[in-house]
Amino acid sequence: MKVPKEYYDEVFNFDDRWGLPSACGLKIRKHDGKDYVIVTELYQENPGTSITYAGETLREQVCKAKGLDPEKIVYVECAPDTNSKLSFYDEEYYVVDFTADLQHRYHQVDKETIKKILG
Repeated sequence: MKVPKEYYDEVFNFDDRWGLPSACGLKIRKHDGKDYVIVTELYQENPGTSITYAGETLREQVCKAKGLDPEKIVYVECAPDTNSKLSFYDEEYYVVDFTADLQHRYHQVDKETIKKILG
């Protein structure tokens, strides 16, 4: 299950909470005065932890590597479409609010909004 290159500009290597090497796709865009950090799950191309389980650790590492303030970005997780017959491999985007409780942490964003952000 290869993730199409259109979902990311670069592969970002990170260490998960347990120090295991992991990887995700990464795009960073400015839109309406905000920095959007979009991390994409790479499935089999990721040797370690998924982006969702890495969560705040991944956000911190991306921001440190790219010179961004983690408190001022909009952090988006992408589950890319892999052309699978299984619905949990459909394309989905979620804005993550790490200050919210688990029930309110993830807000699904429609594809049209993401297209505007990506330009």
